[in-house]
Amino acid sequence: MIIHQLIAHHLKHGDDTRFYEMQAIDAVEWMLQQNVPMHAEIQALDLGCGHGVFGGELEKKACNLTYADIENNLIPERARSPFIQIDLDHDDYEKLGSHDLIVCSNVFEHLSDPQRFLRNMRDLLNPGAYLYLSWTNWLSPWGGHDFSPFHYLGPLRGPALYDKLIGKPRIHHPYKTLYPTYIGKTLKWIDELKGLNVSACVPRYYNEFRFLMDLPLLREFLAWNTAMLIRRI
Repeated sequence: MIIHQLIAHHLKHGDDTRFYEMQAIDAVEWMLQQNVPMHAEIQALDLGCGHGVFGGELEKKACNLTYADIENNLIPERARSPFIQIDLDHDDYEKLGSHDLIVCSNVFEHLSDPQRFLRNMRDLLNPGAYLYLSWTNWLSPWGGHDFSPFHYLGPLRGPALYDKLIGKPRIHHPYKTLYPTYIGKTLKWIDELKGLNVSACVPRYYNEFRFLMDLPLLREFLAWNTAMLIRRI
């Protein structure tokens, strides 16, 4: 369980690099527990990489990393790493090639067409390869991101009330930069796709409580952030 450490760190330091490193380290350790291969022969992709913090942890495990995002914001120490510029909402996914491991953290809820994303995953994964998909589902306590918990009033009414009462500038705007996503619906989408299988689904920041994901409605509220391990079969 890492949720308490993240909250304590965020209250003191905000969402600095260490904040994301803590998440990445915990996620990598969880994947290793699920027997996801990480070694020098693994071609890995950090998709929607941001500064490349998650991919950096995979590099420490000797994986061969490629980074991809809408623009290159990699930190200086990774500036020379292979990078692919891609808009996941509009560009052709073929430019990404195929990989043995793909990690996509905190991107899914920002896609206007998440089903298109999932439909492309089979072609990006080599046979037997894994996709680590993690995102903040809409009904979680942080579902509205910077206007939480007003998102519980709806994607339109919630932000409007936030603006009226709080008045602080927002980064996220529903149906522009943030889209409601749901665990149950995502599981259903994947189940309908040939060649992909969800091998594990847990609350990301307290994965010891995996049983919460067996509670169809409650999981939408109780999982602060969802982590799925999806395998090409």
